[in-house]
Amino acid sequence: MLSTLLSFSSIIGTQITLATFLICTAVSLVLGVLTALVYKHKNHCSQSFAITLAILPAIVQVVIMLVNGNIGAGVAVAGAFSLVRFRSAPGTAKEIGAIFLAMAIGLATGMGYVTLAVLFFAIIGGFMLLLNVIKFGDGDENERTLKITIPENLDYDGIFDDLFTQYTKKASLEKVKTTNMGTLYELQYNIILKSAEIPKQFIDELRCRNGNLNITCSKVGTKEAL
Repeated sequence: MLSTLLSFSSIIGTQITLATFLICTAVSLVLGVLTALVYKHKNHCSQSFAITLAILPAIVQVVIMLVNGNIGAGVAVAGAFSLVRFRSAPGTAKEIGAIFLAMAIGLATGMGYVTLAVLFFAIIGGFMLLLNVIKFGDGDENERTLKITIPENLDYDGIFDDLFTQYTKKASLEKVKTTNMGTLYELQYNIILKSAEIPKQFIDELRCRNGNLNITCSKVGTKEAL
């Protein structure tokens, strides 16, 4: 058993024994918890999502063990998993990546490749931490998404340009859509503020221009509550 663990061979033979099941489950749970901890490093993570990442490898592992070469069972499991996406809220790219990592660990342990699962997690988990530390792909920390609601009779072309020149380094109109049965316009700008703080005077002057309608200024990628 020890020589098998130290190699990249599967510890599962023709039949699943209690010892191999407990070893695979223990490795799945440990790596699942470590995956959740790696994801939580410098990332916002809810308790429910952290628990899901922690137990997902063990769940996938048991599913793979139950299928164990049975084509009919494999097709049934694939059909069952395809229904899960209709009951799940869409997640961010980081969340999807963490879920795929947890599933890959579960697939490896479910097939008995315990050493491979540990090595794979060490490589990917370490690389994820490195990318977080060096802030790979991170944009300007002063970049914001600005949404301004204006009346339909107000010409939005260049109406806020002087304010953008005063308070921002860069501003571009990204999207225009109608709201409230077409009586209002919602303008979405991508701006880079001159400082990390959002000046109150900037918001106040925008309110004077848009008739004191809704204004939202948030960090890029921040989800609004429904």
